[in-house]
Amino acid sequence: MKYAYYPGCSLTESAREFDISTRAVMERLGAELTEIPDWTCCGASAAEPVSELMNYVLPARNLAIVEQEMDGIDVLAPCAACYLNLYKVNREVVGDRHLHARLNEVLAASGLTYGGNVRVRHLIDVLKNDVGAKIVEQKVTDSLKGMKIAPYYGCQILRPYPVFDDPGKPVSMEPFITAMGGEVFRWSMSNRCCGASLMVAHPEVAVKSVAAILADAEGADAIVTVCPLCQMNLEAYQDKAVKAGGKAVPVLYLTQLMGLALGLDQKAMQLDKNLTLTPSVRQDIKTRAWAVPEPETDAETAGMNG
Repeated sequence: MKYAYYPGCSLTESAREFDISTRAVMERLGAELTEIPDWTCCGASAAEPVSELMNYVLPARNLAIVEQEMDGIDVLAPCAACYLNLYKVNREVVGDRHLHARLNEVLAASGLTYGGNVRVRHLIDVLKNDVGAKIVEQKVTDSLKGMKIAPYYGCQILRPYPVFDDPGKPVSMEPFITAMGGEVFRWSMSNRCCGASLMVAHPEVAVKSVAAILADAEGADAIVTVCPLCQMNLEAYQDKAVKAGGKAVPVLYLTQLMGLALGLDQKAMQLDKNLTLTPSVRQDIKTRAWAVPEPETDAETAGMNG
């Protein structure tokens, strides 16, 4: 399993724990990720209001590099927004002669051309259809037994293109939660929008959305997501959302949870980057599921021997 890896901007900055845990987990599962050379921003959020053509050219440049320099292998994009931007080039440009010609005219300035032969995949798509839950189950060393996990898909990875799951009732993360020994927390907000960038423009609207999601997750030990923007909204604004009626629930990336179940330690999974995973929360969960004993101190050893 070889993939052209597109981390995107968020995973190199605010969501580095997603990048690091994705690379580590995929390696543990036998996948080879090769970062796209000289990749550039896909233009998510910012490009479309400025220029329709630029909105396609920015992601297409990365696909053109993969097509010409990486033998056109599948692209794996963990970020929901990046995945959507890359994927829509094939859906909306390829096949449209006029738009495709304009796109290649712009790419030609960089010595590139895109023929539309690169398949764009989201992380969950690859896990579901290439890896499989059985492989994950075979590699679990630290069961999540005792944990209720709420899978949160958000809205971008399945809308408007329902490639690998049902956007109305997504279930693609559930087999992996079960494979890790966890229990799927049943709730109605798994595909509810978190408010996205409205948290900047109209925070009062977005906070209400986050509060509704967190309130519905009451009783879950953790929410897992695969979108940096969802992660940020559910974590960074959780205090405000709780005041608006939400409940405090730990939030982490699916790959962080998978890494822990596959035997990678908390430091390797960058859990210190998660705002809701305070030391007390991590200790509470560890006593039930993340059964990685802390090394004994000299004082503790001496006390036991005494």
